Amino acid sequence: MQDAVLAMLAKEPSHGYHLRARLQQSLGPLGESMNPGQIYVTLARLEKAGLVVCERADGLPERPDRKVYALTPAGQERVTAWLTEVGWPKPDLAEFHLKLTAAAAARLADPVQLVAAQRRELLRRLREVQHAALAEPAGSAAVLLLEGVVLRLQADLRWLDACERAWSKVDDESEGA
Repeated sequence: MQDAVLAMLAKEPSHGYHLRARLQQSLGPLGESMNPGQIYVTLARLEKAGLVVCERADGLPERPDRKVYALTPAGQERVTAWLTEVGWPKPDLAEFHLKLTAAAAARLADPVQLVAAQRRELLRRLREVQHAALAEPAGSAAVLLLEGVVLRLQADLRWLDACERAWSKVDDESEGA
């Protein structure tokens, strides 16, 4: 969640309410269960870590001043590192989805290239697991576990294919506009 918030701030400084709304919109039905205070706790932690700075912005007459958060240079470095990080075989699918959304929104990276990097890593790990399964003696209990890992990796690859199709379509539509 912290990295997704940082990436959203890479597009523009924002206040917590707006960041929360963008996260919820990006996650769709999965975002509905997000605790309203979670964004503010996350922002406080990021500020304490020196990854964001907070300034007061003039509010409307009926609302108090709002805190607006912006990235520090250290926060920008962390966003860059997060976008290039490969997180398999146990990815957090919602986090990866947010990575693609934030990268596209802030024009930090091409989502299709991020998907391709994840696919390369998955294929590398799939080859490793398949070789390990072939090295196991027939009837070994470990073969069943390795088969489960192979099936999981194959499912993740199919999901990446769907991500690539979706983000390629978004790219095609934005080029046509």
